Amino acid sequence: MPRAMEAANLSVASTGVALRLGPEAFSSSPNPSGVIGSTPGGAAPPGREPPFSVFSVLVVTLLVLLIAATFLWNLLVLVTILRVRAFHRVPHNLVASTAVSDVLVAALVMPLSLVSELSAGRRWLLGRSLCHVWISFDVMCCTASIWNVAAIALDRYWTITRHLQYTLRTRRRASMLMIALTWALSALIALAPLLFGWGEAYDARLQRCQVSQEPSYAVFSTCGAFYLPLGVVLFVYWKIYKAAKFRFGRRCRAVLPLPSTVQVKEDPQEAEMVFTARRPTVAFQTSGASWREQKEKRAAVMVGILIGVFVLCWIPFFLAELIGPLCACSLPPIWKSVFLWLGYSNSFFNPLIYTAFNKNYNNAFKNLFTKQR
Repeated sequence: MPRAMEAANLSVASTGVALRLGPEAFSSSPNPSGVIGSTPGGAAPPGREPPFSVFSVLVVTLLVLLIAATFLWNLLVLVTILRVRAFHRVPHNLVASTAVSDVLVAALVMPLSLVSELSAGRRWLLGRSLCHVWISFDVMCCTASIWNVAAIALDRYWTITRHLQYTLRTRRRASMLMIALTWALSALIALAPLLFGWGEAYDARLQRCQVSQEPSYAVFSTCGAFYLPLGVVLFVYWKIYKAAKFRFGRRCRAVLPLPSTVQVKEDPQEAEMVFTARRPTVAFQTSGASWREQKEKRAAVMVGILIGVFVLCWIPFFLAELIGPLCACSLPPIWKSVFLWLGYSNSFFNPLIYTAFNKNYNNAFKNLFTKQR
């Protein structure tokens, strides 16, 4: 009996200590000898993965490199446009607007998102005010980046299909109007929850900071930020493809074969068209695609790649953002993070794509670094 009472007293005492220190003070885990032992809350129990594994460190390193590369590459595009006078006109102002939105994504949005990823349980520890600022910039800059892609596609489409009516002066007005509408719509979508009380981004109880999950706002924001510009760019590329196909077919039908007795001089590197005269008639034969057609072909390929990367990067995130609030279901946090950072990576690919198809940018980059040396 004395031993039983002593054991009961020890049990009550240990229970009282555990209640005072909280549930994280001790964690029961069997040791090899079969005795229940206690593990301090700061140490990882045996058999569990430590909070920062080698894989986690590798992922964080890659995300930091993505942030740095996105910021520096878009900043380089902006500096080049500002320093080269030939770029102070359309369509480079559309490229500059895209670079501004992508620089803001890399400077203001992605770092705070990484801080949230590194916190335990992806909790937001920076307060309600900073949460609202971060979410507002996140929605505004990402929406502006998406709509700038649509504006570039529209500009290329009008250049290809209406190159006579779409003069430099008209392009300048159209591009400035598209830039103004892009940023105005992006600001409206981002600030709507704060201006009209359309849901709350910060949950103090769960320490969670996310875009408002109000179903009506989810439909409004996803349609305005992604699905509407997606429809625009898909329609534009379809029209570009049809115009290019029609023009190529018309060019092939317009060229008549010359008799075998006529010698035609071909120089595809320099001349766009060579001709030969035979008595009173003149016969023409093209030496491959003209300079304008080659330029239009490069523009069509650039727009196609830009749209393809844009869709692959953003469609998983916006599908989850639309379906989640409507069905009151939620993806696992790891997939939310993957889809979010895949969308952020579009800001890294944008400058790579629209500068890779423009030799003027490559020459400007070389001259910029040469002068600095």
